[in-house]
Amino acid sequence: MAGKNRHGECKLGHRCIAFGGLLACWFALTADRPALAQTTWDTTQNVVHTSNDDLPDAPQPRAETGQSSSQSQQPSPSSQSSSSATGTSQQTDADKSQHEKAEEQLKQQEKQRVMGVMATFNTTRNPDAVPLSSEQKFKLFFRSSIDPWPFLLTGVVAGIGQAENSNPTWGQGMQGYGKRYGAGYGDYFIGNLFGNAILTSLFREDPRYFQKGTGSRMKRFLWAAGSTVWCKRDNGKWGPNYANVGGNMIGAAIGRFYYPASGRTVGQTISDGLTVSAEGIVGAEVIEFWPDMVRAHRRRQAAKLAAAEKKATEEGTKDKQK
Repeated sequence: MAGKNRHGECKLGHRCIAFGGLLACWFALTADRPALAQTTWDTTQNVVHTSNDDLPDAPQPRAETGQSSSQSQQPSPSSQSSSSATGTSQQTDADKSQHEKAEEQLKQQEKQRVMGVMATFNTTRNPDAVPLSSEQKFKLFFRSSIDPWPFLLTGVVAGIGQAENSNPTWGQGMQGYGKRYGAGYGDYFIGNLFGNAILTSLFREDPRYFQKGTGSRMKRFLWAAGSTVWCKRDNGKWGPNYANVGGNMIGAAIGRFYYPASGRTVGQTISDGLTVSAEGIVGAEVIEFWPDMVRAHRRRQAAKLAAAEKKATEEGTKDKQK
């Protein structure tokens, strides 16, 4: 989760229609209807004679009423269609609501940074964060890829490589620096694409690091370290972090195409993939404990301010006494 693939910021470094009511109405409609009154037709007088034994003194159109009532109870095809459409609409609204909630959480995550510089968009402090759709995973990948932070970090790493003359065949000068810069950002972009977007969508894993924030320091340390190989899934359960480890390896393998031929070996590819995973652990530790560092720094600053105010008050008191 917190590797180059789980966090773009740490390296260059998760959808009922019920038809029971309709079935109940259907069985109710199959019950016997009221019997019609017995009638005879007098062909000579062209009138209808109704048996007095069957009707009261003031006959009422019982048969028609019963038939009309039954017809009113029988659902029409349009009402059935409306009920089905209502259920589908409710399900769609629920999915839409979940999608909108995830969008709101992502917008909050896009404001997160360490030291005001290091982007931590792939981190959430909410243990019940809504799972992301595949579209949102790709958006998160793209947002972290175009942030100034990876470009800045790439430049620093490329400069270090230039000073150490890594991959000597690339040479020095602007040409050598450009090659190192391009390779470095290529490593980041490819690993981020596979680890945070493609593989997380295929394996239905959450690409974010779920910051613990509570508990003993050792538990939090192990939690952050384990995020490289253990992650939360879209169904809310936890399992192996296939996307992160697999993305690291895929990124290292693709990188062989633009690195010098001397590094195009299986051993070097595995070594690079494992190195990126280890760097992800370091990044996760920084993200996990950074709020603690900020709080400690603020407490020290507050203590210094309180001491200075106390000293100033004491000095003022002494001056008044004199």
